[in-house]
Amino acid sequence: MGAKDGLAARRSRPLFGPWLLLALLAPTVVLFVGSFAYPIGMLMGESLFVKGAVSLDNYSRIVDRPLYVNTLLRTLRVGGLTTLICLGVGFPLAWWMTRLRGLAFNLVIACILLPLWTSILVRSYAWVVLFQPTGLINKALMALGLTNGPVTLLYTEGAVVTAMVHVLLPYMVLPIYSALHNIPPNLSRAAQSLGAGAVTEFLTVILPLSRAGVVAGCVMVFVLSIGFFVTPALLGGPRTLMISTLINQQISSVLNWSFGGALGATLLVATLVIILVFNRAISASRRNRGQGA
Repeated sequence: MGAKDGLAARRSRPLFGPWLLLALLAPTVVLFVGSFAYPIGMLMGESLFVKGAVSLDNYSRIVDRPLYVNTLLRTLRVGGLTTLICLGVGFPLAWWMTRLRGLAFNLVIACILLPLWTSILVRSYAWVVLFQPTGLINKALMALGLTNGPVTLLYTEGAVVTAMVHVLLPYMVLPIYSALHNIPPNLSRAAQSLGAGAVTEFLTVILPLSRAGVVAGCVMVFVLSIGFFVTPALLGGPRTLMISTLINQQISSVLNWSFGGALGATLLVATLVIILVFNRAISASRRNRGQGA
């Protein structure tokens, strides 16, 4: 009994002591603070100073001028539209991937991961070539007789969204595929044996169990899309100005670090608010479903 008690006590002890855990976490903490928290904190702190005095003039300037408000709203709109399109394309694609095996699955996953292996700059310039007046898309439209001349595709919001969907689609597909792949197949068979049709099965079994992957994919795509810089700058032009381009102009061209920091802080707060509201809505739906059960 004594030997068994001693073995049970040793098993119940934590594998690592508190000091060893701190030592293991220290490099990550230092990297996070040095490469993210400290620079962001310095930039936000700079936004609170105007001519050496503490002031909120930079933030009032954002609200008072329609250019900055419209740029922020356009950034959120483009990010939301990109997320919705990625979800609409990514969910069926991920569901189809769960049905594939062997070589077919490997080919599909390679096509999905291919954008991640290519530089964003190269992909953006490739879309510039496709969307320009003498590009492949305009030539195809004119050859088919759908248009009499070149259509304005480049330097539009649609061009920006299309290129961003191309880049960010893997971040939507992979989390959803992981969630769908982990759903036990016997649940679908049980729902079908109880008389559930395809729509009922999707709404009551597939969608609730894949919600974690959907939420993860939507959050990643939205956060990444509103911070895009290269793609909107090359494909959007001045008429589709995004807030990341505006921040770069204020810091690198105008050298107005305080106002650039205010723009960055505003975007960060708006992003956190949207993510918080989204998570609250998901939590509320989970509670309601649990109470209903």
